[in-house]
Amino acid sequence: MGSLISGISLTCFAASYGVAWVLELGKLFFRSGARQVLMLLFVLAGLLAHTLYLGYRVVEYSASPLSSSFDWCLVAAWLLIGAYLYLSYHFPRAALGLYMLPLVLALILAAAQFADPTPYPTGPASRVWGAIHGIALLVGTLTVMVGFVAGLMYLLQAHRLKRKLPPMPGFRLPSLEWLEKVNSRVIILSALMVGVGFVAGIILNVLDRGGAGELPWSDPVIWSSTLMFAWLAGAAGFNAVYRPSRRGRKVAYLTVVSFAFLVMVLSMLLLVDTQHGGQKPRAPRETALAQCDEALDEVAALPMRGGRP
Repeated sequence: MGSLISGISLTCFAASYGVAWVLELGKLFFRSGARQVLMLLFVLAGLLAHTLYLGYRVVEYSASPLSSSFDWCLVAAWLLIGAYLYLSYHFPRAALGLYMLPLVLALILAAAQFADPTPYPTGPASRVWGAIHGIALLVGTLTVMVGFVAGLMYLLQAHRLKRKLPPMPGFRLPSLEWLEKVNSRVIILSALMVGVGFVAGIILNVLDRGGAGELPWSDPVIWSSTLMFAWLAGAAGFNAVYRPSRRGRKVAYLTVVSFAFLVMVLSMLLLVDTQHGGQKPRAPRETALAQCDEALDEVAALPMRGGRP
């Protein structure tokens, strides 16, 4: 059983989610009850493989599921699938997978291609704040993604109603009132969660001062997270004070822009040279060049014999 679980790869559940998305896309062209059941089976099969994969990493590496950026992306994708199944149960006719499954696949792709699987170095004094930091930002990320999907669906639904277009078969969307309510609440919740994670990260950085886990305040992840938190806090305040911002396209635009800030932060974390979570290992080319330089230095340091080394 252990060898079977260890053989599960990212491709297993990514492929299951990908097939489910293709089946969801098929709603635009033809309707079939069997396709709906098949799509659900693929999502559940992917979720099972996804869960076993995360559990195996916890047991194998004796670390929490948030101990690296690699695991963080996979847990975010896992939670997003849970949100998709929950919302699909309440809105079975809405094509939620068409919007949410690509986000799941994007997180898995980011984990496979860009994230670092090396666990973050943590000390006893910073473990609690590290857990608060990781969990709060994880929930904040999930909330922003759900808000993005709700905002996008609101704009599409408003566009259809404005032009008096009939709904496409198999492509029904929730009501504007429900989407509006979700968008308004998501802004508050995401600002709260990202704010808790941001403050916990500052405390964690202060606790690690002088240690291997300390980040310079000019680190790209820190300043991009600061911009994201400032935007979410401003959007939440604007939403609370200015009542018209809770209605119509305004609140949908706020959630869409919030997702753009989230993409910026994740890009800084995964693509830009940063010390977040500890110094990342150098690329193979850089390592090879460093080894060549060390070898040349050793040769130059050899005693000279007859004018030759």
